[in-house]
Formats: sequence, C-alpha cells, structure tokens
Amino acid sequence: MSTARGDRGADTGMSSHYARIRQSILDGQSPPGTVLVPTGLSTQFNVSRTPVREALIRLEQEGLVTRATRGYVVRTRTPQEILEICEARIALESSAAAAAATRRTELDLARLVHVHESAVAATDPAELQDLNEQWHRALREAGHNATIIELMDRLDAQLKVYDSGTTTQPDNLALIVEEHARILDAIRRGDVAAARQHVIEHQSRTRDLRIAALARS
Repeated sequence: MSTARGDRGADTGMSSHYARIRQSILDGQSPPGTVLVPTGLSTQFNVSRTPVREALIRLEQEGLVTRATRGYVVRTRTPQEILEICEARIALESSAAAAAATRRTELDLARLVHVHESAVAATDPAELQDLNEQWHRALREAGHNATIIELMDRLDAQLKVYDSGTTTQPDNLALIVEEHARILDAIRRGDVAAARQHVIEHQSRTRDLRIAALARS
C-alpha cells in the first residue's frame, strides 16, 4: 500500500511542476527560445530532478518544448507552422460545432448561453478574453467528441504562446462576441451546415489577424 501512495504522490508532484512550467510558457514568462534546465528548475521548485524531467518530457510531447544541449528550450515556431496550427483548429472546431448542432444537450446549451451572456455584459478585456476561451471549451464539449477536445486543447496551447496584441484588442473581442452569437444560434436551431460555416468564418478571420501580425513582426 505504501508503494501505491508513493506513486500517487510522485504523480501529483509531476503534475504540479508540469502545470507551473506550462503556465509560465503560456503566460509568456518563458517565451519561445527560453532554455529550461532541469537542474535549475529542480532547485527553484526544491525537488529532485526526476519529476521536473518527467514534466518537461510531457511538455515536449505537447509540442511546447524541444530537447536542447543543456536541457529543453521553449519551442520557436515559424509563421508556416503557426498557419498550419490555425488551419488544423479550423477543421477540428468546425467539426465540433457541426456535432454540437445535433448532439448538444440542454445542459450544454445552457452553458453556452450563460458564457455568451456573460461575455456580452463584460467590459474588461481580460475578462472578455477569458470568457472567449470558456465559450470555446463549452462548444467543444457540446460536440461530445473526446478526441477533438484533446487535440484542440493541445493546439490552443501551442498557439497561445504566439497570441498577438491584435487578437486581444477590444474591437476584435467585440467582433468575437458577435460571431459567437451566430454560432450559438445555429447550434440552438440544430443547423449543422450553418454551425460549421460560422465557425470556419470566425476562426479564419482570427487566423488572418495572426498571420498579418506575424508579417509585421
């Protein structure tokens, strides 16, 4: 029994360190190109190197870091790679929306409506950005396809590292709320084609903003 408890403790420790390192990448505290040295991180977290290495391996599997001479480095992506991530997100999320139009439950719909109405009432850009992410998670869950949800979570993380100021500007966030309203209406009506098309238009516009920002950088 003691071995099982020890394993659970190790798993919990690895998950905690994984979450801390992952969040530092997504928040921009460890931007692309940052070297992550297991010995340094283990000292910072006051733990052995084993759980830190396991956390970094997990992040490598997610495409957030790559192996380097001294340890790992936060992955730097080319504009072409970012475009490919955007295209994959369009394909997957439009499929999720189409599925949501037929598979959503009343609880799924209530969640979508609640988050959307909260976004309509929100005035703080940071809160609006958070609600935007919540709404997309609710949309995918309404499609009831675990594989799409898992893949989208990974792609979201890979793209968040490259969030530009353009996509989080108040004008764009206001447009997002309007686009979500059209998607929500299609899902409520069970219109598969409209739900898919509205998501394609929504994500394509965001993709174009990201690519334009990259071109200017």
